[in-house]
Amino acid sequence: MTLWRIRATVDDRPGYLSVLTASLALRGVNILAVQVHTTEWGAVDDFLVDAPDTLDEADLVAAVERGRGRDCWVARSEARGLVDQPTRSLGLATRLVRDPDAIGEALRTLLGADAVTWRPASAGSGCGLADTTMLLDDPAGGSFALRRAVPGFTPAEYARAQALVELSDAIVRRAAERVTLVLPDGAEAAVRPATAGDLPGVVELHEGCSACSRHRRYLGGAAVPSPARLRRLLEPARGVTLLATTADAGATESVVAMANLLAEGDEAEVALLVRDDWQRRGLGSALLRRLVRHAEQAGYAALVLHVHAGNAPMLRTVRRLGRPTPTERDGSLVTLTVPLVAGASARHG
Repeated sequence: MTLWRIRATVDDRPGYLSVLTASLALRGVNILAVQVHTTEWGAVDDFLVDAPDTLDEADLVAAVERGRGRDCWVARSEARGLVDQPTRSLGLATRLVRDPDAIGEALRTLLGADAVTWRPASAGSGCGLADTTMLLDDPAGGSFALRRAVPGFTPAEYARAQALVELSDAIVRRAAERVTLVLPDGAEAAVRPATAGDLPGVVELHEGCSACSRHRRYLGGAAVPSPARLRRLLEPARGVTLLATTADAGATESVVAMANLLAEGDEAEVALLVRDDWQRRGLGSALLRRLVRHAEQAGYAALVLHVHAGNAPMLRTVRRLGRPTPTERDGSLVTLTVPLVAGASARHG
């Protein structure tokens, strides 16, 4: 038996795929995997098959045509072809996590492309596909041009390839946004934007904080927030959440602080939670300054902080910004408003 890849187009009508598979089965061809790509001109069926050694390429093309298939392409395959497409895509995604610069080779492997080149951005070079060529948008600027003599590309392949390019760009951007803070006492903490995958670490952060620290952060209680609430904080609809992390000798990462910037209108509310053993070491001040820069770049007019009157450490942290900060007090609750330069100039510009 010999492994083959077969690609053919059939009318996208009920029963037509079964006619094609029956034609192959009559000749002893065992279908190991099949993908169906919906296109404007019909359903493109991509088969990995095991065929008797007595059948050659011409025999398989004839079997497809007798099964109402057209535009047939047949080629020998290798054992690695037995890996299904989702598994192959996940493997390439894992590779990009380790080396996002390998996006060109990943695209070539994903699609079996003959050539992959990067082009700088230029007017009129819209992305899309045209049979044997594909142009993918690079979010960082420019585009990737792919060519494959046979078979032609399909919309499903285009979507997979574009998703892989966007993943590579996201990995690069996240690495660029990661910084290492050196605190006054010499301790180091890595700061980066949070993702939904950080939920377990953020739960551990809350569990590692004292009831007093949680009460100061959430004002209304000292309990650990629900996972659903923490997920919303990790990926706010508008704003950003920063995490400060450390790693032990075994490279196990621990979240030691969380800084939230949640936007509403032209203002953004800020809140910090720092694990007790990392408090009074300058970490909260460093995170607040980074949120100020982020908010100014985003064009917000002001930051707003709601703080318990007795939360002296947080009040000192805000004063260290060195900005005029209007203060309102309602019982034990103090509201601080920090004006932002970028936001103010944007409103009056």
